[in-house]
Amino acid sequence: MAAITKSVNLSARVASVSKGDKTFRRTAAAPRAARRTVAVTAAAKPTWYPGSPGPEYLDGSLPGDYGFDPLGLGADPKNLAWFQQAELMHARWAMLGVTGILVPEALTKAGILNTPVWFEAGAEGEYFTNGLTLFWMQMILMNWAEVRRWQDIKNPGSVNEDPIFKGRGFECTGTEVGYPGGRWFNPMGMASTPEAMATAKVKEIKNGRLAMLAMLGFATQAFVTKSGPVQNWIDHVFSSNHVTMFG
Repeated sequence: MAAITKSVNLSARVASVSKGDKTFRRTAAAPRAARRTVAVTAAAKPTWYPGSPGPEYLDGSLPGDYGFDPLGLGADPKNLAWFQQAELMHARWAMLGVTGILVPEALTKAGILNTPVWFEAGAEGEYFTNGLTLFWMQMILMNWAEVRRWQDIKNPGSVNEDPIFKGRGFECTGTEVGYPGGRWFNPMGMASTPEAMATAKVKEIKNGRLAMLAMLGFATQAFVTKSGPVQNWIDHVFSSNHVTMFG
């Protein structure tokens, strides 16, 4: 909207130079045009609740912004930036989790794999070492990744190239926090244009939000039915009048 306002004001100034005695009429008309344009832009912005414009600090610049912040948690710009990154990371983990739950169970039902249901996999699975070693390995590796992510949030671009792989072409090419790009995180070179990147961001956060809700549903189903989501779906399909969310 700021860009729109600036362009209208510039047009007014140009008119004042080129039209002489018509300056005052043209200059006075510009703010009204600006107000009409801004009003249309605000009305056209999609919102989570029809008729609610949402808070001013959610101006549509973030991917998947639909003005949802009923508690005002993002009123502080620093908090908003942090919550955006937190949501993005939780969304990505949730998408991986949903895939890791659905695919093995579906393949097991099809007779291709023989894996335990997701909430029993940790207890029944066989690993190359004991649980304590796995725990500390994960702590060390995740600490390395998270510290570098935190450094990038504080100083964007400061960790774009890892010292271990320096000079080998694995530098992150992304210009925004949370979207590192490069051969590590975008090996197939997808979303190569700004327009495609903007579309991919919205698709990612939408699918991620759906995955977070799915994970909540999977956990609730596991607690109540002691079965995985694929088995719950099969039970419902074959007995839709009796196996429902109500029992």
